[in-house]
Amino acid sequence: MKISSQAYVRGSIEAVDRYCSAFGLEKSLEIKDETQNAYAHCELTLNGELFMAVSEAPKDCDVHKKTTWQTMAFNVYDMGTEEAVRKAYNVLSNGGTVIDPIGSCDWNPCCSNLIDKFGVFWWIAI
Repeated sequence: MKISSQAYVRGSIEAVDRYCSAFGLEKSLEIKDETQNAYAHCELTLNGELFMAVSEAPKDCDVHKKTTWQTMAFNVYDMGTEEAVRKAYNVLSNGGTVIDPIGSCDWNPCCSNLIDKFGVFWWIAI
């Protein structure tokens, strides 16, 4: 059995490009909608393994701008270096909301909680 994650956002093409930039991901499967201006489904991989999928949010999906803690988060850890965390932080925080700036916590020396401009909650860490 496997589990994977998928984010539904408005502006899926921009979101995919931003996530690829933040984490060094590749687009492994791209299916655009009928307008060709959004993703019906896009799979992002890292070293050949599925990292996450992204799709354009349907009209009835709650995509209001989020600025506080959420019940779900994408946890990206074992990023290897503080530099990798800072790069992702800089990309994801642009236009978003920082909940906790980069710092340490009891279980990680370099981490951050933030919500990107698409309303997706991230915890990033070494």
